[in-house]
Amino acid sequence: MARSSSTDTKAKAKEPGRLKQMFQVFQMTRRADPTSIWWFAAAFLVPVVLGVLLALLLPGQNWLAVVLWILAGVLLGVLLFLIVLGRLAERAAYSQIEGQPGAVGAVLSNSLRRQWRSSEMPVAVHGRSQSAVYRAVGTPGVVLITEGQVGNISRQVDEERRKVQRIVPNVPVHVVHVGEGSDAVTLHKLPRAMNKYKKSLNRNEVLAVANRLDSLTQSPASAIPKGIDPTRVRAGRPR
Repeated sequence: MARSSSTDTKAKAKEPGRLKQMFQVFQMTRRADPTSIWWFAAAFLVPVVLGVLLALLLPGQNWLAVVLWILAGVLLGVLLFLIVLGRLAERAAYSQIEGQPGAVGAVLSNSLRRQWRSSEMPVAVHGRSQSAVYRAVGTPGVVLITEGQVGNISRQVDEERRKVQRIVPNVPVHVVHVGEGSDAVTLHKLPRAMNKYKKSLNRNEVLAVANRLDSLTQSPASAIPKGIDPTRVRAGRPR
């Protein structure tokens, strides 16, 4: 027990602090997008400059009011800096995995609001190209998200659309393509594109539709027994 407690203490001591983590995120974002440094500077300096100008230009100010105006500008600058850092860091992280299989699943599992029901596993996969179709259920209805070349996965999209319309016929079905092209969206804009659709379901209906689809459909990954690598499975020898 003493050894385990000492090991846990050492592990916690080695973990970076909150400020160090923020600095690491800042460095990662700056390396991925060099222009982000200008957004960080603007987010912090504009409120600070505004607070100083209000402190100096407003008539009838005493020293306490001057200090409070400057302090308010600094605090607002720090808040805006953290907001911009979070947005740009998320975009930089998604830009590093964009185009890789499973990237859409990572966005669905981490960046959607609570009103959505989705899975990081696809509901249909094209074997050769590894293009995939993901499904999410939210207040706009059912959204099918494609990953990879649209031409390779068009048949799977049509099959999933017909399947959803057969199971829940009165629920709207939308299709979003993630990738390159005029009718496609980039990875970090996927949540925004899904939330732009008109709302047609309430929260209880979203949960009911998601449960019904999950119970009557089966994803390709769920059919593979756990512990088996599908890329290494060999066919049995004929007798």
